[in-house]
Amino acid sequence: MKVAKFGGTSLATADQIRKVCNIVVSDPDRKIIVVSAPGKRYKDDIKVTDLLIACAERCLADGSAEPELEAIVSRYREIAQQLNVSDKIVELIAADLKGRLSADKSNREKFIDSLKAAGEDNCAKLVAAYLQGIGVEAQYVNPKDAGLLLSNEFGNAQVLPESYEKLKCLKNRPGIIIFPGFFGCSPEGDVVTFPRGGSDITGSILAAAVEADLYENFTDVDSVYAVDPRIVANPKPIHEITYREMRELSYAGFSVLHEEALVPVYYKGIPVRIKNTNNPDAPGTTIRRTRENTNGPVVGIACDTGFCSIFMSKYLMNREVGFGRKVLQILENEGIAYEHLPSGIDNMSVVLRENKLTKDIEERIIQRIKEELKVDDIHVERDLALVVIVGEGMMRTVGITARAGAAFARARVNIEMINQGSSEVSIMFGVRAEDSVNAVRALYEEFFEK
Repeated sequence: MKVAKFGGTSLATADQIRKVCNIVVSDPDRKIIVVSAPGKRYKDDIKVTDLLIACAERCLADGSAEPELEAIVSRYREIAQQLNVSDKIVELIAADLKGRLSADKSNREKFIDSLKAAGEDNCAKLVAAYLQGIGVEAQYVNPKDAGLLLSNEFGNAQVLPESYEKLKCLKNRPGIIIFPGFFGCSPEGDVVTFPRGGSDITGSILAAAVEADLYENFTDVDSVYAVDPRIVANPKPIHEITYREMRELSYAGFSVLHEEALVPVYYKGIPVRIKNTNNPDAPGTTIRRTRENTNGPVVGIACDTGFCSIFMSKYLMNREVGFGRKVLQILENEGIAYEHLPSGIDNMSVVLRENKLTKDIEERIIQRIKEELKVDDIHVERDLALVVIVGEGMMRTVGITARAGAAFARARVNIEMINQGSSEVSIMFGVRAEDSVNAVRALYEEFFEK
């Protein structure tokens, strides 16, 4: 059995949905299909999810959102008409959206989550209706009815362990199951969503629950590449990669797969294959527990901007019991998670997502650290980028950091900080955001072109 997930670009138009359905019926092992909301039809188009968020916000602000609602319904109507699907499905979608808009608005996050989830939910209904219309045994399954239970965290939900036993029953249902991604149901019965891109997570959860032989993730690229093609032209494709390597690359900016999507399949040992909807015969990239190291010590290079660092120093910091815990307690009190903790004997840096550290929060944190920990110096560095080199082979290779440092020097990029994980699968470099592109290109030249 295979679980296959299709992204928003794969479902943006009627022609794309036909491609998806041809792929689905071409392999009888594809039994559970997870769909995203329709994505962009062209470069400057707006994704249906973004239309839904705008609709929800307008309704919260003004009490109604008729133009925004009509724009969403029109997208589904256009697809349905071109697929020759009955008008009844469009009427059903319009009624569903109106029902969500008329719901209680006292909890803003709950209301927005309900609207956001409508993109995937109604796309699944439309795809199932099309398959039925061409004579394929297919059924739409609602996540609540299937038992996909999530934590009650609107916009940032986590799957609850009891979901897996409930979802396991899906393998016994007849025909092809069309399952909406991105959302589930809280124990209280509310619609809750994963973070954006969370349809990848839904697919992984279902694959783990039914113990699939393979989880296929269809997108708009032939494979995962060693570096972002927008930075380096025609980069080398990655044919095989491990869970750990992909997790590191996804965290550091690879947008092919959501960074949380690998957790369920990782624990079950289910391989994942990245495929292209527009070129399904391409071999793609397979993610598994282990791989043959045939492409050198580094498998990929990733970069993400939008970071900052709180730097603090204090003489004899290493002798002070509980210093790090106290710093993290102050951050916890502000509801902020940290990303990295590079440190020396008398200094420590805490790397954070920059959008989490507003000016007000920054002032409070600095004031508390000064007063409670009596540091000699503390300041915040903003506009940082994290550049990460990843590869299982690095742990058995001498000189990786030296080669990276030499590449940075040739590109005249200054390293603000460096951090290597204990697993030795990745090395992170902090650089100025303005230098990030040159840094990535220099590393790619060093590890893939030499």
